[in-house]
Amino acid sequence: MNDMLKNMDEVLNRQICGFHQYVLEEPVHISYVSENLCELLGVHKEELSDSLRDVYEEFVHPADRSGYREVLKKLSDAEQNLTAEYRIVREDGQVLYIRDALTSKKTREGVMVATSVLTDITDIKNINSDMQFFNDSIPCGFLRYTCEKQPRVTYMNARMAKLMRFPEARDGEIDYQEMYKSNVFLMIPMEERRRFSKYLNRVYSADTPVAGDMTLLRCDGTRAHVFGWVAKIVGENGEEEFQSVCMDVTERYQTRKSAQTKRYIKALADVYDKVFEFNLDANTVKCLHCADDSYFKSFENLGMQIGDALESWLVAQTEPENQAQIRKFFMDFCQKRLYDGSGKPPQITYRAKSHDGTVKQYRGMFIRVDDAVSFYCCRELKNTEDARLLKEENNLLKEKMRDIIVQFSDGLAAFEVNPDGGVKPLYASENICEFFGYSKEEWLPLTQCYTPIDKFVAYSEASYDDFAQLLAKGEAEFSYFDYKTETEHTIKAICSTKEQSQGSPRYVMLYKVDKGEKETKKSLPEKRIVSIRTFGYFDVFVGDSPIAFRNKKSKELFALLVDRKGGFVSSEEAIGFLWEDEPVSALTLSRYRKVALRLKSTLEEYGIAGIVESVDGKRRIVMDKVDCDLYNYLSGKSEYAQLFKGSYLTNYSWGEMTLGELIGNQE
Repeated sequence: MNDMLKNMDEVLNRQICGFHQYVLEEPVHISYVSENLCELLGVHKEELSDSLRDVYEEFVHPADRSGYREVLKKLSDAEQNLTAEYRIVREDGQVLYIRDALTSKKTREGVMVATSVLTDITDIKNINSDMQFFNDSIPCGFLRYTCEKQPRVTYMNARMAKLMRFPEARDGEIDYQEMYKSNVFLMIPMEERRRFSKYLNRVYSADTPVAGDMTLLRCDGTRAHVFGWVAKIVGENGEEEFQSVCMDVTERYQTRKSAQTKRYIKALADVYDKVFEFNLDANTVKCLHCADDSYFKSFENLGMQIGDALESWLVAQTEPENQAQIRKFFMDFCQKRLYDGSGKPPQITYRAKSHDGTVKQYRGMFIRVDDAVSFYCCRELKNTEDARLLKEENNLLKEKMRDIIVQFSDGLAAFEVNPDGGVKPLYASENICEFFGYSKEEWLPLTQCYTPIDKFVAYSEASYDDFAQLLAKGEAEFSYFDYKTETEHTIKAICSTKEQSQGSPRYVMLYKVDKGEKETKKSLPEKRIVSIRTFGYFDVFVGDSPIAFRNKKSKELFALLVDRKGGFVSSEEAIGFLWEDEPVSALTLSRYRKVALRLKSTLEEYGIAGIVESVDGKRRIVMDKVDCDLYNYLSGKSEYAQLFKGSYLTNYSWGEMTLGELIGNQE
């Protein structure tokens, strides 16, 4: 029995948080105090022991004492269980939120007593307070949803519901908000769901938040554009869940898109006779560009229903023998059956009346802007003899460029190149800025002045020689790494001049000519022995085949890792070597991340990704997985003593420090 009492005392003192007992007869006071209550308040037992007053009340926050007294009064009136929440102030001044579970009963002697168990809920209160501030003062939508394959929404704040435009639920009608909560993917357009699913998988597996732009499908069928992030957390009950915060950037997105569209239309107008905008969401079509004497000039920028416009604008002007063909072409477009996934824009050739009443041949094509909007562009086709004379008289490259425009539209840029070799961008689609290594903010100042070509292309992943060839010969191929999908592409660039003068703008079109995955895998060497040559020019071999680094900076980064002999290299250190004349900044950090990702992709392509280890953004080479002449030489073995001939990493100036050490060791 004594052991049981000792165990009970241990339970009350250590295992039941904040346990204490009251005598509720006047004067109300505490008759038993546990050690963990003393720890919670930061005092000794003796400081709480007073039979003439309730010393514990002095630790209750002054603003909450009246409520505290009211609870004790109710307990003294009858035997019952009550719960209260209030604040206490520790001896050191720290304020804690607690939940107090109290039970009152009469003893055999008829004295009313009460027991109290405290729970510290400060963290929960702070989170709820932060969430309330977040909901009330920050214009962000907030979601919590499960980590299931079909995630269920467990919480949605009012701003998110407003963003999604849920109608008020009425009796007998569908509660759309509850329906959307059953599956978070209902909020995502069909074409975005795969990307969103990949984001969730990445967040879950890497346990790292992901941020970016996303399109949401509102309840009324319209689209909202948001910027936000997704994180995985473990809830109070131990279950994993996703949390998303998003800001509505629809207006900013539409403004930016409108500006980009104007620049794009300006570029297309240099090539096509007419440009129409088809909006499948709004079911409208309007003429964006045409000649001043064109039949469509009076309808320019006026939206019409697609069905009406096809009959009165397009089909009616087409020759009878082509009307069924062109009607089917546009019907297939409206039903989204034209795009076959090959990336080649759909096109059609037909005969129609021109503004002067003569019948001419035209070629039209659709250029997809997004899932809802496409541009229909058409131009007159000259007859064969005229085309031949035009090619001879003007410029073969110009005609080739126009043909390419008809077939591809992955990127568009225009540059003015002056006789001194300066380049001034006239306009460019957003993906072109990134291809040249510039942010949108950096691109704008370049349009105001001429920049030497070598400096202009310094941040690009292609070399100066490649761009010189592009300008001189009119076409070139470049390697391009898509950092969103982490896949390698090859792109073709076609360049032509609008006029024959030296300073005429150069128009550049880019399009993908991807090589298949099977072909890439076929080219991998069967033998995976990695040999590294540092004495002389730097090169890396897998088996007997040299690695064809498509990016010179990624090769230089690998050389730097080799030079460090297994030591970790931080981002800041690497930037100091790769871009010696530039400070560490958000821009150089972004470039470095792309270079590092490019290196990782190249090593994976050759099946040797394990030779480089990455930890918290730092990278090193795993020395025991490679055969390197430098490492062999430094081993001191006699068979490697003659490897060093006096040259080291000839490609890179920063290698001179190690070179000096090697020469010093020889002496």
